[in-house]
Amino acid sequence: MTRTNSGPEVEPEGMRPERELPTMEDTSQENAAPQIATESESSPENESRETKMEANELFDRLARLQADFDNSRKRAAKEQEEFKDFALTHALQSLLPVLDSFDRALQISPKSLEDFRSGVELIRKQFEDALIKLGVRPVPATGEPFDPHLHEAVEAVDTVTAEDNQVLEELQRGYKLKGRLLRPAMVRVARNSSR
Repeated sequence: MTRTNSGPEVEPEGMRPERELPTMEDTSQENAAPQIATESESSPENESRETKMEANELFDRLARLQADFDNSRKRAAKEQEEFKDFALTHALQSLLPVLDSFDRALQISPKSLEDFRSGVELIRKQFEDALIKLGVRPVPATGEPFDPHLHEAVEAVDTVTAEDNQVLEELQRGYKLKGRLLRPAMVRVARNSSR
């Protein structure tokens, strides 16, 4: 302890252990500790663990999305099947009166062949009307130019009275369903080499 003229004894600051400044070695050790902690956080083991966790999360998300997709696909298939059944129900309801008419015609004994014929013609007309309501239309054939998209040629007939490739006769009627070919018409086609 040193005495000064002015008063009490004062201890130099360098001598008090609680007020000592850290030395260079102490400073380097304090700075090293956080670096070790940072290095341990980004160590390959931690990175591997984090990568595995991210992969597991992504796999779980993928599994959930795939399950959602499968459920949506099944739901859409079920709805489509129900729609087909509904559409078929509508079509059959249009055709059932025709079947009823056939049943009534078979229960009654016709007085003549002409009565039977007119009854069958009425039923055919009823059936044709039911098909038209469903969007079915006949394909025009006789007298039309041959169209391979609408007609199926069964025979080519040599003739001088009709133009070349004109439909002479319809053997079986073709039909379109709402503009799409349902069945081609089977026809005989004219072959006229003179024109």
